[in-house]
This record gives sequence, structure tokens and C-alpha cells, in this order.
Amino acid sequence: MTRKTFRSLRTLGLLGAALALLAACGKTEPPAIAFAPYATDYASKPDFAQLEHQFPLTPADLAKITPENLALLNQEQLDQIYARLTAGPIPDGPFDGSIILPEGESGKLRAGEIVGGLAGFALHLKGIAVDKIGETLWKGKVFYRNERVLRNRIEDLEIFRKAGLVEGEPQKITVGRKDAWLLFPAKLYCGQSLVDSRRESVIIDYAFTDELPGYQEKPDFLAGRRGLKVRDEIRMVRPGLYLGRAYMDRVFVLNFVLYNKEIAERDGPAFQKAGTVQEDCWGGTQKRVVVAAK
Repeated sequence: MTRKTFRSLRTLGLLGAALALLAACGKTEPPAIAFAPYATDYASKPDFAQLEHQFPLTPADLAKITPENLALLNQEQLDQIYARLTAGPIPDGPFDGSIILPEGESGKLRAGEIVGGLAGFALHLKGIAVDKIGETLWKGKVFYRNERVLRNRIEDLEIFRKAGLVEGEPQKITVGRKDAWLLFPAKLYCGQSLVDSRRESVIIDYAFTDELPGYQEKPDFLAGRRGLKVRDEIRMVRPGLYLGRAYMDRVFVLNFVLYNKEIAERDGPAFQKAGTVQEDCWGGTQKRVVVAAK
């Protein structure tokens, strides 16, 4: 082997190692936090009170959780994280959103299965795929804390227009230089969680959406009591980041995350140091164990 060939191979080797290192750095891994043992059968699921007592989430643990790595967890792990959170403050302002869809036993997404099974509601016959709305059109939520109202950011109305489900021109908002329509208003309040009744969550309730200012019958009725009967609930992972659960007619459908970078950067350091935050909702009789950074 000549020196020139050796140098070429060495250069390629170093380049390959560098590319491998970059790939490893960019690779998203599940958050390195503890979970209670569990199996697939329901009887094996851990009690939430015991879970929180044995495996409390510290501010350092919560700092490891991101919108990206939450999508790598299974439903039991997401449930165990949610149960160890508190509601935190009721959010204010725009939040970017992403959806985590659990798989149903049949392999189909549960949102589509539930919509198809809702008696007297043939949304799929109108040419609207619920899963597509969630994955490609929904971009987040805008909270109006003082008014206790919320609206959803929808980036494309074409799918609704084709189905004849848009009247007029809905209100717009610009977030991060991108326009979005504000649709599906909801009431905002503290209330009982449907998965963990030990403490309250922030509830996003679409049941009486038609009573809210700015309500537009089409398409806002889709989320209300005459449509899919949507009810969301959220808890704070850390400032600026919330983990949510969406229900249709009180049946769990999917998880979602909400993120506001400005709030995260502004309030995150203080939370990381003290481990406490303003709580607007009832924290329950079992207080969350907090181990602050030294």
C-alpha cells in the first residue's frame, strides 16, 4: 500500500467517524428517566400514588424531556410521566403543538376508529381524515388566560373548504412568520383529570364552544357537543412545555405536546434551580416530591 493510498483511506476513515459522530449527536433518544415496572395486562399497571412515591421526577429529570423524545415513548410511559406532573400555571399566548398518536390493536390510528364508531356522526363520509387534520393541519393552540378561552391554530383550510365546512373568513394569527386560522374555541379551567384523579389538570373543554365569542358554526361545531365532543387536558412538564391528552366523548384518543420557546427560555432556569412554579389548579392531597438542583 502506498503512502498516498494510506492517506486517502485515513482521510476517508476520519470523515466517516466524523459523520457517525454527527449522526449520533443528532439522533433523538428516549428521555433517561425512571419508570415503574409494568406489563401489557391492565392488572400489572402501577398505582400512580405508589409510582410517584418511588420514582419522583426531579427538575433534572424534567429537563431531559423534549417534544421530540416524548414521541419515542409508549403509552404506558407517557401515562407514568403525566401522572407525576402537576398542572402548573394556566398557559397564556401561542404554543406550538405536535401530536403523538397511539396505535390501536387493529393497527389503525385510534382517532379514526373512534370517529368511525361514533353513532350518527359520519365525519369520514365528508372526505375528512381526522388523523390528517391532527398531523398536518393542527399547528398548536393560543391561550387567552385572562378570558379563560383557547383557540386552535389551523394552517390550511382547504380540507374544510372542500367539505363545505367553512363559512366566511375565520380570524388569523401570525406565529413565527407563519399565518394560521384560529378555529375551534374552547373554555379553559382547572378540573379533574380523566386518567389521574389525585390532582387537577388544566381542562380545554369544547362542549359549549358555541357559547364563546367569535364562534363560527362551520367548522367550529366539529369539536363541540354536536360533533366529536372533544375534551383536552394538560399538565406542565416544565415552563413552556405541556403534555396533553385528548378525548372524544370521554374516550381517550391521543397525546399531544405544547411548546413555547420564549417561556421555556425565560422561566426554565429558575424552575431548574428551585423546582417550583405557580400552581393555578388544585395540587391534590399527595404533594409532588421536588428535589431541587444544588
